[in-house]
Formats: sequence, C-alpha cells, structure tokens
Amino acid sequence: MLKTIVIGSCVSVQGLVEKTFPDGRISVRVGNNLFVGKPA
Repeated sequence: MLKTIVIGSCVSVQGLVEKTFPDGRISVRVGNNLFVGKPA
C-alpha cells in the first residue's frame, strides 16, 4: 500500500509501507531507501 509521510517540517515522501512503530511513525520504502516519518 502506498502511503505519504512527512519528514521534518516540509519534506514529504510517498512509498510502500514497510513497518508501523508504536509511537505512530511509519517507514516507507522508495527503491532501495527506507524513510521514517509521521503520516501525512
């Protein structure tokens, strides 16, 4: 499933959901890169 996350104050990343963390953050995969942030 595609999901958009926010990293910092103004950077958004959209990718495939990898993991959900207990504090509400999620990680998404874009190619070979993993990004962690809050859902947009």
